[in-house]
Amino acid sequence: MNITAADSNSRTISGRIVAFEEAANASTGKVVFAKGSITPAPVKLNLEHDRTRPIGKTLDMTLDGEAINATFKITNTTAGTDALTEAMDGLRDGFSIELSVNDYTMEKDGTMRVLAGELTGVALVTEPAVRSARVSEVAATEGEEIAEEISDSTVEAEVTPTTEGDEVDNTVTNAETVLTVEAAQSVTAATTKVGGSFTKPRLDTRPETYLFHQINASLRNHDSVDSIHYIQAAADTTDNAGLIKTPQLQKVINGLSSFVRPTIEAISSEALVADGMTFEIPKITQAPTAGIVAEGSAFTETDQNSAFISVSKQKFTAQQKFSVELFTLSNPAFYTQVIRNMNAAMATKQDAYANSVLVSNATADTTTLTTYPTATELLGFVARGASSVYENTIGLPNPFAVNMIGNTKQWSNIISLNDNGRPIYAASNPMNAGGQVSTRARRGMVVDMDFFVTANTAATTDTDGSLLIVNPDAYTWYEDPSMYQLRAESTADGSITLGLYSFGAVAVNIAAGAYKINKA
Repeated sequence: MNITAADSNSRTISGRIVAFEEAANASTGKVVFAKGSITPAPVKLNLEHDRTRPIGKTLDMTLDGEAINATFKITNTTAGTDALTEAMDGLRDGFSIELSVNDYTMEKDGTMRVLAGELTGVALVTEPAVRSARVSEVAATEGEEIAEEISDSTVEAEVTPTTEGDEVDNTVTNAETVLTVEAAQSVTAATTKVGGSFTKPRLDTRPETYLFHQINASLRNHDSVDSIHYIQAAADTTDNAGLIKTPQLQKVINGLSSFVRPTIEAISSEALVADGMTFEIPKITQAPTAGIVAEGSAFTETDQNSAFISVSKQKFTAQQKFSVELFTLSNPAFYTQVIRNMNAAMATKQDAYANSVLVSNATADTTTLTTYPTATELLGFVARGASSVYENTIGLPNPFAVNMIGNTKQWSNIISLNDNGRPIYAASNPMNAGGQVSTRARRGMVVDMDFFVTANTAATTDTDGSLLIVNPDAYTWYEDPSMYQLRAESTADGSITLGLYSFGAVAVNIAAGAYKINKA
């Protein structure tokens, strides 16, 4: 939202802090807040989710059904003033809520759907999780000077009124504040003109603090260096281990696990029955036939036969074991990441299992390919696969080869296919295009089939099944998201075991509804 000045006599920031039913990226991954899951409450406005740096408090908060909008009164501190300036300049113009989740469900794609939660705070951030949660209004006191930012954090100085010609000292109102400022931050020590004279800063008189501010002022070329001596120090940060604070961000980078399940996305899905470790699906094994007969001749007769497809449930598990000390002393974000990564590992295993079922049951191409397919060979494979799938799934409502699944090496090969240097599948809107496969998306199109890239199979080998053509209705993935179970147990040695398990199954409705590349 555009930033506008609403009231020149108040220091306020207003806007949407959260939108319901809008996808967001939180510390737990994808999250959606259900309508009515959050109740407005008066909370503090923090800076970038740092609860030790509040800059304001709730002035007004309203629920309009689709979102929550709020107005915050910004404190008259340097940090508050900086926040107003950054919001007006569009540098820090986002809101992000801080929530204690009481009830939630997990969607099939790994999205956490929050059903109930308690609002514990709101943060002013540079990049909000919910894209629409932007600052809409900023109002600063009329005539207020927004000081030029000298450092990340400043300590306010209290000036005693003086008569003209007198010289007095500024007094730091809270000496402890100086001690908690991070090494990357500095204390503002600007000369203030009073009644034609000036006041000079008086910092904490302890030697180590005095040295810190003198060096800091000289490095940043503050005006205060005119009234203090330069002090040279030969030591650097490597010589003072433990004295220089190393900040650790809450952001966690994980390039090893994912909730993406391309094979499961490429086949049909249904809810898993609750009872038993196996279930059965009736299937026609012999359909009635018709014939042309002469007048008075007997009718053509072929008895219909059926049998049951037996489907076995698979149990998918993940477990983590850690000490009671780690459990007791860790930040809650640790558990969030552990559970999230266990879910991601389970999703990867489920997709790999589904892919293995397709590969083991699919019809092998009648033509053997010894290398990655050329453009001509790929078209031949698609043509043969489409024909085979159609012939074998003719009785299904949609008997066509709709999807293609390929591992990352096959994806790379398809991107490289070209006609005299002109990309066949990676070009942007070319004439007579064979499809659209992009390096920026795991979904594409190859010869009118949706293409799914999977990294959950053997990506480094060019094997049978590295390319699959499938009719989605020929294979079905069964699962019940509500059956995801989390168990925590404390053992005699003081450790804690955290276990996660679920059940899933793949039904092979028509095996020949899948067609695989033949690399034998």
